[in-house]
Amino acid sequence: MVITLYQHNIAWAQPEENRRQVAEALASVPSGTDIFVVPETFTTGFGDHMASLAEVPDGPTLHWAQEMASKHNVLLVGTWIVREGDCCFNRLHWILPDGTYGFYDKAHTFRPSGEHDIISRGTCRTVFEYKGWRIKPAVCYDLRFPKWLRNDGLAYDLLLVCANWPASRREAWTTLLRARAIENLSYVVGCNRTGIDGVGGAYSGDSAIIDYKGFNMPVDIADSSLCLTATLDRQRLDSFRQKWPLYLDFD
Repeated sequence: MVITLYQHNIAWAQPEENRRQVAEALASVPSGTDIFVVPETFTTGFGDHMASLAEVPDGPTLHWAQEMASKHNVLLVGTWIVREGDCCFNRLHWILPDGTYGFYDKAHTFRPSGEHDIISRGTCRTVFEYKGWRIKPAVCYDLRFPKWLRNDGLAYDLLLVCANWPASRREAWTTLLRARAIENLSYVVGCNRTGIDGVGGAYSGDSAIIDYKGFNMPVDIADSSLCLTATLDRQRLDSFRQKWPLYLDFD
């Protein structure tokens, strides 16, 4: 499985510009890429303004994502804000090349920033399958909650996290990604934004593709688009799980 992460420097509150930048990055992805991942709230940036820019579920970003997934023959993964009735959700979408899609609503909204006041919490754990891989989606703050992400019964092979994780807490980000990989016997992918947001917050990226032993995998880096690409090996993962069946002792 070939996966590419785009460390997007998100243009604050400019959905059309952000879609344009992601489309440009997609045009440069290595041939054979299966999954293309962008950060949390990639159309708007993360802040108090998110709810005012929420889209209907079948809105412009979904239509654009379906077009991009088809054009580049990738599974496209990212979050944007969706409004349903009186509620807004920080919704992670995965869009297949044939236009079908699924979604997961962020379960742990970030209380210190006030996200919990404007964004409703999701309540459903989700695993989806793509090309024989079972994938667990998560969004940013979810990463701090190991019980929520527990890989009971080896339900998933890849934990995929989209984030807007500030540079001031980068050590927590990198440590928690590795911890989730080790404890869940799973590959873990974390895609984070870069740059400065509209209220002065700094983001260092630190996106990573981590193996089931907790090691950062070697990646190919395209400097022009800040894309990171690596190949996940299912056979090696299965062999490691067979040799070290630690999951049999999960509580």
